Amino acid sequence: MKRLILEMGTGNDLYGMDYTKAAKRAVEDAFRHSTLSIFQSLKLDTNKMQVRVTVGVVEPEKVDCVAVAASLPRGIATVTAVKGGQNVDDPANSTSHVIATAAVEAFYPINQADWKLS
Repeated sequence: MKRLILEMGTGNDLYGMDYTKAAKRAVEDAFRHSTLSIFQSLKLDTNKMQVRVTVGVVEPEKVDCVAVAASLPRGIATVTAVKGGQNVDDPANSTSHVIATAAVEAFYPINQADWKLS
């Protein structure tokens, strides 16, 4: 498997302290930064693509990784939550704003013999 795409994003949940919501928004933000036209242009089967998502939040155990993986539009997804991101305290409202970061990597089985410079 060769990594074809690496994209980063950030997302937040301002009032619910929902780490999964912030994580999904971070992944959506990463998607907005790129397009997967390479797969259509080269007629690559996206069902063979492996997508690895790493989400950083202050409380990784509160991320529903299965729900985040289900939000990915193509490929075989694996989501891992790790310590990272940021919480911004809002004492006036007795809450914290959750900020998540995401790295989205797309891997594809590439046979180097099929590729050459022309």
